[in-house]
Amino acid sequence: MDSRRQQKVASVIKEEFTDILLRSGRDIYGKAFVTITNVKVTPDLSTARFYLSIYNSDKEEVLQKFEARKNDLKRMLGEKLRFSLRHIPELEFFVDETLDDVFRMEKIFKEIKDKDNEIKGE
Repeated sequence: MDSRRQQKVASVIKEEFTDILLRSGRDIYGKAFVTITNVKVTPDLSTARFYLSIYNSDKEEVLQKFEARKNDLKRMLGEKLRFSLRHIPELEFFVDETLDDVFRMEKIFKEIKDKDNEIKGE
């Protein structure tokens, strides 16, 4: 479980990084629809892990674009957080698959329900 400090720092980073993506996101990842689902900060506050939900594009390609622009993103984040944090954490990006899993589970449950209705109808 994350400490209160980790949660607070993660919240501030997520808020400012979301603003960065709103302003210059299209330059980074193109036409993809990208949202930040979660930000986790390590206990020593040296690394921030961003979990991204990516639609309308190849997820690995978008993730590579984020990795390629990591230094620029860290610099932009540093400009926004210069009065809030002493050190800007290293950035790591991951694809968040939870929504895909939810849709997959809903599809499976629907198929089970349809088969159950077929059996009851016979």
